[in-house]
Amino acid sequence: MENIIKLNKDDILRLEIVTSDGEKTGNDLKFDLSDIELPLKYQELLEKDEKNKKNLRNQLLIIEKRQDVKGKKLLSKNQEDEIKAIQEFFKKETEVYNMFLGDNGVQKLLNGRKFTWTTLNEIDELIVNQILPHLDLSMTKIQEKVKEKYGQAVARNKEVLKADEWLS
Repeated sequence: MENIIKLNKDDILRLEIVTSDGEKTGNDLKFDLSDIELPLKYQELLEKDEKNKKNLRNQLLIIEKRQDVKGKKLLSKNQEDEIKAIQEFFKKETEVYNMFLGDNGVQKLLNGRKFTWTTLNEIDELIVNQILPHLDLSMTKIQEKVKEKYGQAVARNKEVLKADEWLS
């Protein structure tokens, strides 16, 4: 007999990434649907995303209220600072989304394009339409498995507690 370990069937959602023309990019996104922390990662994405947006709004408001002066080159100082604030926002958003999408998930979805405002909308649509339905279904399955496995033990414990009350 060989010394081998046969792994159980995995519960990995693999989403192949193709261009708008349908050409394969060679990249994909993978989600372990049995990972109980995946919904927490998505919740954290939403929270950090909102925090990043609020921070950007505040920065842009401060820049807008400042007196503008001539910049180093073509743009004014305020315009330069706005661009820097937006670049920093895109950098933070990439980190936040990659936390959920996996290593270089945003870069895989961009497929060589630059991160823009429409990128955020595209990624949000992808998550809502193609990932969350699987995540919701997976969470329902996990809850059912927990109830199935531990529900009987809980019912027995309740019966034991009732019997203890009766005896005392």
